[in-house]
Amino acid sequence: MSAPALTRRLAEADSLRTVREALTGLPGEAWIVGGAVRDAILGRPLEHVDVDVVVKDDAQAAARAVARAVRGPVFPLSEEFGAWRALDRDRQFSCDVSPLQGETIDEDLRHRDFTVNAVAVPLEGGEPIDPTGGIADLEAGVLRVLGPGAYAADPLRPLRLVRLSTELGLAPDAETERLTRDAAPRLTEPAPERIFGELRRILIAPGAAEGLELAERLGVLPAVLPEIAALRGVEQSRFHHLDVYEHTLEVLRRQIELEGRLEELFGEAAGPLWELLKEPLADDLTRLQALRLGALFHDVAKPGTRGMRPDGRVTFIGHDSAGEEMAATVFRRLHTSERLRGFVGALARHHLVPGFLVKERPLSTGAVYAYLKRCEPVEVEVTVLSCADRLATRGENSEKAIAAHLELARELIEPALAWRAAGPPKPPLRGDELMAELAMEPGPELGELLERLEEAAYTGEAATREQALALARRLRQDLRR
Repeated sequence: MSAPALTRRLAEADSLRTVREALTGLPGEAWIVGGAVRDAILGRPLEHVDVDVVVKDDAQAAARAVARAVRGPVFPLSEEFGAWRALDRDRQFSCDVSPLQGETIDEDLRHRDFTVNAVAVPLEGGEPIDPTGGIADLEAGVLRVLGPGAYAADPLRPLRLVRLSTELGLAPDAETERLTRDAAPRLTEPAPERIFGELRRILIAPGAAEGLELAERLGVLPAVLPEIAALRGVEQSRFHHLDVYEHTLEVLRRQIELEGRLEELFGEAAGPLWELLKEPLADDLTRLQALRLGALFHDVAKPGTRGMRPDGRVTFIGHDSAGEEMAATVFRRLHTSERLRGFVGALARHHLVPGFLVKERPLSTGAVYAYLKRCEPVEVEVTVLSCADRLATRGENSEKAIAAHLELARELIEPALAWRAAGPPKPPLRGDELMAELAMEPGPELGELLERLEEAAYTGEAATREQALALARRLRQDLRR
């Protein structure tokens, strides 16, 4: 890309224009560096790009000028390097301002992580400064680390390499792969929040599965998610055509594919389903994006639960509940929110439940109620995830089994969406009313009766107060026998 074309692209981005205007008139030179320049060269969208600026003089004053322009907060980002961050009011834009590291911008760029991030453009436009060949690497689709010192300076960078490769479609060269393998064991050192931040971005990228494959090949995955790397080589039954690791990646691929097939699979329910899955869940992830984590962790406990029956069939008894516990352990280690931890764990615990219902079709209202009650609060998401799991399982008799499972999912999705929207049915009788009518005391018996009345309200067996009371009397007599 020519210098005028690059300057023009950078000038067209609103965020960069805002930064340029905010810094106009401040003393000293300033340069745009990092992701904004890289993405401009690659022709990627710049509408919401975050901005990195290097200034020769006062980084704090420059960051405060940007913060005033966007009417947001400003705070120190790194005491060691004197960097500051300015945010807008809605936290949709950030500008990191750093003082020059070294005597010149050339020297500053040579201390960065990868050549593709070591290109600078003067704030007011002009010839790009590219001392390490980053523009040529971008044009060739190559991701090249700036020597072993780059990894020594920040042990998170091997994981960042995988993230950049996944997001940008760049391939590391042979020397970078070698250096990454050597540096990967130190990935236990960075703060868990930083590790999860990179993992999150890998997982939400279109090529997430390929990114994980690269991470595994370079020794990055065993360092940050050893539980997932341990799935490699764990053989399954004849109903699977892949080992647990390859099956997990295939489920992830199918889950990503399903994101564009909701209407095909779920018909009129696709619209409400899409609106639900787009909702923010936790840790800067939507429900749809968090489903990818569910795909990655749904079989995480299989290595520890693998067994074999006398007839030679491989089993993984209890891997669903054990998977919930393992997911909780991993996500605590990564310092994620309790909400995300619970979501992924519930998906692991319940991912087998839809498959148990295939042979019961057509489902009774009571069977649907039992499914929704059991899988709450992921009754919608686990229905979707189970489709990806089934589509990825292509062993013996797979085509017929896949068709039957997808029909089941279509049958379950509308009741699941309705359950999510309205919540469990409320019995016509409250607990205090039931105690008064039947001269009962609080306790397990009352709880059992209320649960049964809730189910009866859902199925229509006890839609009125009188019907509920009559049913409660009959049930209490049965309980006492």
